Amino acid sequence: MLSPLRFLVASMLLSSMLQAQSTLHYFKAPMEVRERRIECDVAAYGGTPAGIGAAIQAVRDGKSAVLLTFNGFVGGLSSGGLSSTDIGKKDSIGGMALEFYEKVGSLVGFRAMDAEKTFRAMLREAGVQVFERQHLKEVKMKGEHITEIHMLDGTVVAAKVFVDGTYEGDLMAAANISYQVGREPRSAYQESLAGQWQTVSWKGVYQFCDLPISPYRIPGDRSSGLLPEISAEPCGAPGDGDFRIQAYNFRMILSNKEGAIPFPKPAAYDRDRYALLGRFLNFDPQPKWVLNYTTQPMTDGPVQMRNGDSNNAGSFSSDYVGGSNLWPDGSYKAENHKELQPSRRGLPVPLPELYRKREAIYQDHVNYQQGLMYYLANDKDVPEELQQRVRMFGLDPNEFAQSGHWPHALYVREGRRMVSDYVMTQADCEFTRVARDSIGLASYPMDSHFCQRVAVEIDGKTTVRNEGGFGHHCAGAYPVAYRSIVPKKTECTNLLVPLCLSASHVAYGSIRMEPVFMILGQSAGAAAAMAIDNKQAVQEVDYPSLRKHLQKLGQKLDAIPAKK
Repeated sequence: MLSPLRFLVASMLLSSMLQAQSTLHYFKAPMEVRERRIECDVAAYGGTPAGIGAAIQAVRDGKSAVLLTFNGFVGGLSSGGLSSTDIGKKDSIGGMALEFYEKVGSLVGFRAMDAEKTFRAMLREAGVQVFERQHLKEVKMKGEHITEIHMLDGTVVAAKVFVDGTYEGDLMAAANISYQVGREPRSAYQESLAGQWQTVSWKGVYQFCDLPISPYRIPGDRSSGLLPEISAEPCGAPGDGDFRIQAYNFRMILSNKEGAIPFPKPAAYDRDRYALLGRFLNFDPQPKWVLNYTTQPMTDGPVQMRNGDSNNAGSFSSDYVGGSNLWPDGSYKAENHKELQPSRRGLPVPLPELYRKREAIYQDHVNYQQGLMYYLANDKDVPEELQQRVRMFGLDPNEFAQSGHWPHALYVREGRRMVSDYVMTQADCEFTRVARDSIGLASYPMDSHFCQRVAVEIDGKTTVRNEGGFGHHCAGAYPVAYRSIVPKKTECTNLLVPLCLSASHVAYGSIRMEPVFMILGQSAGAAAAMAIDNKQAVQEVDYPSLRKHLQKLGQKLDAIPAKK
């Protein structure tokens, strides 16, 4: 519990924070439109580790390169709160990614502001021009070749090779490249983890301690309607695919030190949103609230509370389950399917409209997660002992000053996924198939956060279950194929996609880690330079030559089996 003096200081800081909340945005339309033309060899769109790695390596290989960021920051999630780096096997990290972590001083636990400073220093040292607040409007193509990309503020970028370094795959989609959104059915690639209600891992974890909690507003009364944050959509059968997206959240940076800022009450606070959590907290005296990860029976988060990067951890936690379905491309249908759906091409929603939709989704996530923390710290329905433990923490006053000490980056765990000539799948993660054109290694367990929260009937009682979460170890550090970051040649010949690469939902759950994105970004930058030198399509880059170059750069390319 905050001391009186600490509470007074914190309240003053909170007042300042609330004034700063107006700066907490995903998208703000440009104030003015001005004509500006930028010409370069390589243009990387997206200020993520993938975009940064591609731009820096292109310059190191003798090419001119620019980095275009969507907001006023660089580093993506690595500088946006995710400092508990999802590593997998440490010895799988090489090249520029290893260089970054050595410069920032640690693989895990670094400060977000130090990560951004390090990224900016590396960009300056390489001579990469950075253009901030650049929002893609449209892509101009001649046949299968991108000639220019146009921004909302009037900027036009002409390049020989483009790199999509966004978490959503916006440039890829605007270039009419094939992609998927959501989860493939189990039948698509014969993946045991695919589709809904998989049974391979995460059995009983974060499932409200298997308690028979009624999902209805009036317990046991179906006619009273479902509690908030429970989906009314019909879920599918085991193995069915769908268009649902795993949950997003903000990676809060917390502190229990003097000066920590109390969790703010959001402008659109609605305590009714947390009624299910309140019922869970008071349903049974047996669960232990560990305020951290747990897989033990009758234990639950319900959130992670610690100094530094604090993630989702619980049945009802900071993950906004069901809140991200519209984020990737602005379209969503509550359908379940047993067969792989045709790949999408193009933009269902024009990009300016999509950005406005995402801004509304972003603000909804802000209200949800800030409201959750305020609820846990202040609401009368929260058990006093738990409330006191939550109130020992607050937001770190040394981080994210420009956004009210709240992370500016929403953790977009998954957006679009390209479909190219090589789709990374569970088979790659488990070594039953090994790509022969490795450009880097991934090794984190196949991992997905929940995709839906639904009412189900168990033992004759209607209760609540989360669906879509899994965590399953890989066979070791496995190669990621060069073919998985290049589109089909019939679709585009001068685009590389190292972040929203060609992968199933299952395999992407392992690949989607910040070190891997920087590894693949660096390899994409090297490939872009080679394609320019040889005046060839990115699909025609000579892999043996690329492999030799990547090895000189310190990239790890050969599979590393897990120790038995």
